[in-house]
Amino acid sequence: MKNKTVGRIIKLGICILVLGISVAVGFITKAFDFNNINIKLDFASILKVIIMAAGIISAEALLSILLTLPKPKNHRVRSVLSITASLLKYVAFIVILCWGLAILGVNISTIVASVGILALIIGFSAESLIADVVTGAFMIFENQYNVGDIVEVDGFRGTVTSIGIRTTCITDPGDNVKIVNNSAMKNILNRSDKLSRSISEIAVPYATDLEKLENEIPALMDSIYEKRKDVFKSAPKYLGVQELAESSVILKFVVNVDEKDIYSGARLLNRDLLLGFRSLGVECPFPQVDVHQDKK
Repeated sequence: MKNKTVGRIIKLGICILVLGISVAVGFITKAFDFNNINIKLDFASILKVIIMAAGIISAEALLSILLTLPKPKNHRVRSVLSITASLLKYVAFIVILCWGLAILGVNISTIVASVGILALIIGFSAESLIADVVTGAFMIFENQYNVGDIVEVDGFRGTVTSIGIRTTCITDPGDNVKIVNNSAMKNILNRSDKLSRSISEIAVPYATDLEKLENEIPALMDSIYEKRKDVFKSAPKYLGVQELAESSVILKFVVNVDEKDIYSGARLLNRDLLLGFRSLGVECPFPQVDVHQDKK
């Protein structure tokens, strides 16, 4: 952590030094020409700027609210609405800045031409910001993930709740929100593209007639599916004997579910298997310890 902080301080110092040198060289060589800038700071101009800024801010707020009103089920549409709402804030700021300077009598074209070197330096210092914006745009165009998708980034698993120009917000089942810079959204696991599998392992005693039980399992799987069609996408499947444990035989089952139901699906399958096995006369064994006593 300390090394990262020192690195950032050094990088900031270098940027400031280069910026200072560029400004000095610009004034010495007369690269900056501000003769055409005649700023008017009279009451009427300032009032116009305030009214203009208030109007644009109000319009941006209204459009943002309108964008949040639709609740589309399509994840792609939700992503476009989210990033559009984020883009509006940046557009509003740029419009207020440029329009405000124009009202005050500043020649915008002159400033752009005069401070080209400064813009280049600032661009290099804002490298991470530019990377976030560009990466965010490519992710949207390439449809890597959308609002509502369940993704995993660096071990953090959650639902994408918003995609902005710079950042993406991911919320886990505990309502913890992780804000990730778009440029840091690498090695993403998008778990919403395909069905997921809930897994259940259940133990039966060694004394169980395994062949008889396996003949009765298909009917049990169909009955479980009929009760859980709202969660299970198909009937659970019996995969076979998973392990020969110390005091029981472990049987493994899987069922297809949506990613959002992967944990609840496992809980439901565990419950239904336990009750189903009991109805078939098979009780899940509790851990047992055999004690051997020496006759001597």
